Amino acid sequence: MRARRAAWLVALLLLAGAVQAQDLPLPERAERTAEVIREADTVHLPQGALEGGAVSRLRLDGTITSRAWRLPDGGQSTLERMAPLRAALEKEGWKEVFSCAADGCGGFGFRFAVPVLPAPAMFVNLFDYRYLLARRGTGEVVEHVMLFVSRAGERGYVQLTHVGPAGTAEAAPAPADPAPQAGAGSLDATLREAGHMVLRGLDFASGEAVLGPGPHADLAALAAFLAEDPETRIALVGHTDNVGALDANIALSQARAEAVRARLIADHGVDGARVEARGVGYLAPVAANDTAEGREINRRVEVVLLK
Repeated sequence: MRARRAAWLVALLLLAGAVQAQDLPLPERAERTAEVIREADTVHLPQGALEGGAVSRLRLDGTITSRAWRLPDGGQSTLERMAPLRAALEKEGWKEVFSCAADGCGGFGFRFAVPVLPAPAMFVNLFDYRYLLARRGTGEVVEHVMLFVSRAGERGYVQLTHVGPAGTAEAAPAPADPAPQAGAGSLDATLREAGHMVLRGLDFASGEAVLGPGPHADLAALAAFLAEDPETRIALVGHTDNVGALDANIALSQARAEAVRARLIADHGVDGARVEARGVGYLAPVAANDTAEGREINRRVEVVLLK
């Protein structure tokens, strides 16, 4: 059965110097969950594992096309899902720059240095994912592609991000069903499937760590989630844009995570021993900081399921 499913192909549009479509092997029932095309933008893609608390990232400018797919139940490991994709890229002339798997990448710290599309379009298991960065071309005509493979339960998730010269975006057929909007899933379902989620609706003033009065629906939902199982533990991770010095941003992101933790304890009766608070400043962006929109997206507090 597994071999038969792997034999089916679906078109994944990769962009070459003379824009063309290529086939990569995905199951027939793979469902595209998102497509984001950014013309003349910037992205930072990891080119090494987490080392000394930091991830070396390659800055790339151009047209950035990111697509994600949800794969049907199949019982395949992330290695089994990544292997045919890697082989197909190599066949088309792509050369590996860097690849790694979960703990070998740096686990939690590395994942948040990868520009992953938000849930529910893309889910990432912090203990089971694989990353590949490859390049093709020479001189001024160079393109890069990132593959990120993970799974939630028996379902697999694949994200492909391509960076090519500005103006090379190729229109792709629209999915049969509209892709879910970021943040549309419930907190409970997203945490159980992805293991992490951005907390929505937190009202911090610019440069401040004082959490506004709310209401904060996600905090109430998070408290209810924690109440279901007294053994559940979480971490709150603060993130900032890249305006200002790193130390100041780490301090601000830490303070914001602690403010959210304090609100959970004071207003929702959550046991503080079950909630960690950390700040990583601007070290784990999910969007380019070159635009106001990107900076706003990067200013966030995420909840990470620890147990």
